[in-house]
Amino acid sequence: MPALTPRATAPALAPSVRPATIRDDAHAIEVARVLAREFAPGAAARDRDRLLPSAELDAFVASGLWAITVPRAFGGAGVSNGTLAEVVAIISGADGSLGQIPQNHFYALEVLRVGGTEAQQRFFYGRVLSGERFGNALAEIGHKDFKRRTRLVPEGDDFRVDGRKFYCTGALYAHWIPTLVVALESGREVTYLAFVPRDAEGVQITDDWDGFGQRVTGSGSVTFDNVHVKADWVVPFLASFERPTTIGPFAQILHAAIDLGIGRGAMQATLPFVRERSRPWIDAQVERASDDPLLIQQVGDIAVRLRAAEALVRRAGRIVDAAQQDPTERSVAAASIAVAEARALTTTASLDAGTRLFELAGTGATLDGLGLDRFWRNARTHTLHDPVRWKYHAVGNYYLNDRLPPRHGAL
Repeated sequence: MPALTPRATAPALAPSVRPATIRDDAHAIEVARVLAREFAPGAAARDRDRLLPSAELDAFVASGLWAITVPRAFGGAGVSNGTLAEVVAIISGADGSLGQIPQNHFYALEVLRVGGTEAQQRFFYGRVLSGERFGNALAEIGHKDFKRRTRLVPEGDDFRVDGRKFYCTGALYAHWIPTLVVALESGREVTYLAFVPRDAEGVQITDDWDGFGQRVTGSGSVTFDNVHVKADWVVPFLASFERPTTIGPFAQILHAAIDLGIGRGAMQATLPFVRERSRPWIDAQVERASDDPLLIQQVGDIAVRLRAAEALVRRAGRIVDAAQQDPTERSVAAASIAVAEARALTTTASLDAGTRLFELAGTGATLDGLGLDRFWRNARTHTLHDPVRWKYHAVGNYYLNDRLPPRHGAL
């Protein structure tokens, strides 16, 4: 990987272009497959040379896919969660970074759906339908107490935001940066999601993400220095977790979809390499690697794990759909557990597919110019968002002790 040269500010955004209209769920998946075929050929070069995918993102948005969760009542496609997950998985199979970039865009739309006023929904849904995209500034680095230090301070009828965030996936490419902020109200800290314009005075986006995977997700730093934010751009956040809502399982099914897609991509890269380039092991006594019986068994094992992961993601999508329609304590808990089950398997399946690519393809697959290591690096980096061991704990506690999982964005 070339040495990282942080950019002081984000690259200029192309003017918003009215995206195409996605008609329904089937159309969304069809469009995603077309885009994936366009994105895949350049994925290795973008990863290797850390080339920011500005043109690809413009095409992604122009396709209409970034607006597919806008409810039909507001002019969007309102696709199911299973369809959204499949779209994200398809794009992630072509390029893991491109698949992750809109994750927090969709997350912000879900927070808006759950906690925003009708006026806020109409405004921001309209922005998304017109081609604008959201990034994120949620996490803060350098502290172990999970307290948020980015402040929302009243100023007349509006607010000012001060603070610094990291892991800001998509902010580099965004028109708006939904930012987790805390305000002091009656001696109590209350959390909000403030939609901050990326070109507001006092906003600085620094391209300083240097993780070994997901290299062009734009997951660097955002600094807010006395940034003016209108009151209409501030949406309740903490309140959305004080009652049963689907924000947590919705966020997590997107993570599962990204991992599933990366695993699929690794599998699809393995097959032609084995057929066309790999040498059979001497003890197999066959002329082609694809006739090696032990290699065939390994490919079958990977395929079964990925198919099982796909099935769990689809099932989780249906259960999240149901919880969105009727969000009760039990229905939301069932959605969180279904998604945790899916995440447990997509995590292990994606890592396994990336690892066994090399075991089955052989030493020739490690040549740097091929960029095949990106699948494992991307999976390993992305699956660290929250620990899989706690997914198993939540699932086990639910079935064994009837303990409902905690309500937060990581479950």
